[in-house]
Amino acid sequence: MDLTTGQLIAIVVVLLIAIGIVFYFVQRRRSERLRAQFGPEYERAIAQEGDRRRVEAKLAERAERVKSYHLKPLGAADRASFLEAWNRVQAQFVDNPASAVTDADRLLGQVMTARGYPVTDFEQRAADISVDHPGVVQNYRKAHEIALRHGRGEAGTEDLRKAMIHYRALFEDIVSEPSARENETVRDDVAARERRSRDFAA
Repeated sequence: MDLTTGQLIAIVVVLLIAIGIVFYFVQRRRSERLRAQFGPEYERAIAQEGDRRRVEAKLAERAERVKSYHLKPLGAADRASFLEAWNRVQAQFVDNPASAVTDADRLLGQVMTARGYPVTDFEQRAADISVDHPGVVQNYRKAHEIALRHGRGEAGTEDLRKAMIHYRALFEDIVSEPSARENETVRDDVAARERRSRDFAA
C-alpha cells in the first residue's frame, strides 16, 4: 500500500520523537552514572563551569584516561613503609609545621606514583585522583591551596594544621585500598591510624 505524504510525515515525526526520547534517557542515565561515580566532584565541576553537557564530557574523558593507567593496590610492604613515613611526617608537624606540610605533599606524590598515577602537575593529578577517590579529592585541593597561601605568607599554623588533616584524608584513602588477601591486615592498620589521627586532631 502506498503511503500518502501526510502518513510519511507522521511516521517521520513519530521516529524523531522516539529518537529524542531514547537520547533523553541515554543522557539521563549517563548523568546519573557520572554523578554517582564522581559525587561531590561532579557538583563542584557543574558549579564551576555551568555547562552540564561539557562537564559530563570532561568527566567521562577523565575516567577513560585513568582507566588506561593500570593502577594497582600497594603491596603490604609498600603500604607499611608509607604508613611509617606518614607517621614521621605527622610527628614532625609539632616542631616544623611548614616542613611537615611540604613533606606530606611530597609523600602523597610518592604514593600516587607507586599506585600507578603518572607524574603530572597538580591540577592533572587532582583530576586523576577524583575518578576513584571523589570523596577526598577536595581535601587534596584544600591542602594544596593552603600550601600555596603559606608560600605567599598568608597562612598561619592553624591553616597548616588543617592542611595536614586534608592531606591525611587523601593519604589514608589511597594507601588503604587493599588487595583481597590483605583485608585483615589493612583493617588493623586503619584502626591504628584512626587512633593516631584522633590523637593528632585533639
